[in-house]
Amino acid sequence: MRRLLIFVKYPTPGQVKTRLAASVGDDAASGIARLCAELTLERLASWRRETVLCVHPPDTLARARAWLGSEWSLQPQEGATLGERLAQAVGHAFAQGATRVVAIGTDSPWLEPHDVETAFDVLERVPVTIGPTEDGGYYLIGLSQPVPYLFEGIPWSTAAVYQETITKARALGLRVHALPLGYDVDRLEDVSRFVADERARGTHVDALDTIEASVHTMTSPQSIVHSP
Repeated sequence: MRRLLIFVKYPTPGQVKTRLAASVGDDAASGIARLCAELTLERLASWRRETVLCVHPPDTLARARAWLGSEWSLQPQEGATLGERLAQAVGHAFAQGATRVVAIGTDSPWLEPHDVETAFDVLERVPVTIGPTEDGGYYLIGLSQPVPYLFEGIPWSTAAVYQETITKARALGLRVHALPLGYDVDRLEDVSRFVADERARGTHVDALDTIEASVHTMTSPQSIVHSP
């Protein structure tokens, strides 16, 4: 049985996309986070029956259900750190009978259904697959067995996340398959890149207009207040 875990952070201003917020402000950054989550779920709608949305913080579960709809299965993320929350969710999926588990976030809304399919296919041959990002993290991790050690002691939100995870897997003698390099929509230049790519494909036009309007408003000269 396959299980796709999508980690969703409720888009409360000031608590999401803090790196992006430094450029566009908390409200615009939370709006973009919301759209990234919505675009991710829209794009991966064909995976709905095999997916669980893992929501953080746990006390936003009811609001997340109202936002994302009743068609998706939701559960709260459990644990103090991202590593603990990943280990718990992945372990729970295996305990429920999954034989292959793939976990992603909503910071890479460019992911296509076939990218997820590829990850699951790879897990028929190797125990671990990872999709690295350009900033040293990863946009996807897949396992064919529970390996909570892979999530322990990782310096999350640093450029060492991917390499540290690879090192841990090799220390356990686990083969790892690296997926194509990707990126997270975490900075202003990432937003511009994503919008340009999607416009070239002619997809999600309304959402892209909203993203561009938010960025333009918050980065225009009129919105910048200079100290005397």
